[in-house]
Amino acid sequence: MKRLEVRASYDADGKRVTRQIPGRYAWALLELKKAGKRGCTPLDNPAPRWSAYIHQLRHEYGLDIQTIWEAHKGPFPGNHARYVLQSKVDKLD
Repeated sequence: MKRLEVRASYDADGKRVTRQIPGRYAWALLELKKAGKRGCTPLDNPAPRWSAYIHQLRHEYGLDIQTIWEAHKGPFPGNHARYVLQSKVDKLD
């Protein structure tokens, strides 16, 4: 099976860039783009390492992603992150 990879164009550090984004980082970016303003949580979009994907997308690729902390109830109450893509991203292929 071929590894997922997307070529994306977006604004980073005041300039337009086009980058190849591989694997789980590409998957996370596609999920963020699909979710729009409602964003993604590890509860709604299960994946093993959301925080690592977000860190890489921010620091390696220069994407602006907001983190909103939300409380949750249930047998294991606590907090979880909701990630919202703020950068305008055009998926090219």
